[in-house]
Amino acid sequence: MSYKLTDAIAPHGGELINRTATADQKAAFLSKAESLPRVSLDERAVSDLQMIAIGGFSPLKGFMGQADYDSVVVNMHLANGLPWSVPITLSVTEAVAAPLKEGDLVRLDDSQGNYIGVLELTEKFSYDKKKEAVNVYRTDEEKHPGVAVVYNQGNINLAGPIWLLQRDPHPLFPTYQLDPAISRAAFQEKGWKTIVGFQTRNPVHRAHEYIQKCAMEIVDGLFLHPLVGATKDDDIPADIRMRCYEILIENYYPKERVILGINPSAMRYAGPREAIFHALIRKNYGCTHFIVGRDHAGVGDYYGTFDAQHIFDEFDPDAIGIIPLKFEHAFYCKVTNTMATTKTSPSTPDQRVHLSGTKVRDMLRNGELPPPEFSRPLVAAELAKAMKINA
Repeated sequence: MSYKLTDAIAPHGGELINRTATADQKAAFLSKAESLPRVSLDERAVSDLQMIAIGGFSPLKGFMGQADYDSVVVNMHLANGLPWSVPITLSVTEAVAAPLKEGDLVRLDDSQGNYIGVLELTEKFSYDKKKEAVNVYRTDEEKHPGVAVVYNQGNINLAGPIWLLQRDPHPLFPTYQLDPAISRAAFQEKGWKTIVGFQTRNPVHRAHEYIQKCAMEIVDGLFLHPLVGATKDDDIPADIRMRCYEILIENYYPKERVILGINPSAMRYAGPREAIFHALIRKNYGCTHFIVGRDHAGVGDYYGTFDAQHIFDEFDPDAIGIIPLKFEHAFYCKVTNTMATTKTSPSTPDQRVHLSGTKVRDMLRNGELPPPEFSRPLVAAELAKAMKINA
């Protein structure tokens, strides 16, 4: 590949973007607070704004214009040819967009009316929602959570560079708020040259632990990077998940070889495309490797079991710039009494206990405690306690 694993991995596009306003810039923007047109952002747009500003979405400096949007939706590349698989847009209604003029500064507020950012409006354009749904999510069914977001958002996209004016410490996990510049510094301080990133929106179960530890055999450190932005209503809450990660690291991992940090971006549930997206985000955070397991970022039956791995073969590895580690579906093998895959287990299908985040959620809702083959006992106890289940 084009980068050396003995050096720090370059951010996507070669530059770690920083669109956080300086003190002087912030003062200038605040002085115009009452005169600027306003756009209110929902939870996902706020997280996108923050991810752009801190460099998590490098090389993006703002919300996508039409050339980038069209190219990403159809070709999974930015207009300049750089791989990018998920559109990052700011969608508003026609009524909101109508008075806005290209060249305007637009005040960006969160849902509580706080002035948190500025958009330098360069373009506004309409788009085909169904085309985006079919290309990005492989379906036009509104029951898909990602498609539902697209269908329910405004018909006009506002584009242009942004500045972030206000970002408070995360209300639940301030000590784990490691922005890309900070995670990169932490890896360097530890002397890590190779780092594997792991994406999750579920508590880490035994199958996750197995593939993480397999990956740790070939790299210097693990960056456990759970997503804490907007997720589906039936996903386990972020505070419960984070406590489970802390328990795992404290009791079952070599603590000096793991860093836990939150990923503030929102889930798209875009399956294969989101696997590419998540890999590029972790590249920006400084990871050299990224774990891609079964049905990454999937939902329902919309994607094939290993589609999220196959999609990496559609890209130039040098252009992606981070090494995907592709794992088989892990399970508990009753023959060897260990975690395994079909590559390492002599078992037959009836001798395997298959694990999934969905199964964990279902068991908890039914008042059942996940068995030790599924979750570490301390993690299962924490889940039971948090979900108010009598273990």
